[in-house]
Amino acid sequence: MAIKFDYDLALNLKARDIINKLEMKHVKTDRLVCMRSRGSDARRTIARCYGLGKMWQKALGTKAWYIIEVISEHFDRLSEEDQDKTIIHELLHIPNSFGGGFRHHSNWVTELRVNELYKKYIIEKTKEDL
Repeated sequence: MAIKFDYDLALNLKARDIINKLEMKHVKTDRLVCMRSRGSDARRTIARCYGLGKMWQKALGTKAWYIIEVISEHFDRLSEEDQDKTIIHELLHIPNSFGGGFRHHSNWVTELRVNELYKKYIIEKTKEDL
């Protein structure tokens, strides 16, 4: 079966909410798209982040774009908390330059950082509800 990709409005809105509440001002939400895939053979992957590299930007005459893909078969099984943490994790891969590159796991995208940001997100979300 071929992989099917669909734009996911709810996921895009969730990512924008996280970006706003965590003040990730470097993420240009007008050039970030969240997609849902079905039919992937990926076994241990829940989500991926893609950047439009410099060569593609030059060839297409555009600025950097980022795509967050969630693999529906894995992502949908997660609790809401783990889904939020997964989105935070993928957003952490986007560097401050928003130039098409990536931040790597070793020194930036860590479980500790994801958990700290998730706690901050919940606090900000709770403030909004008051």
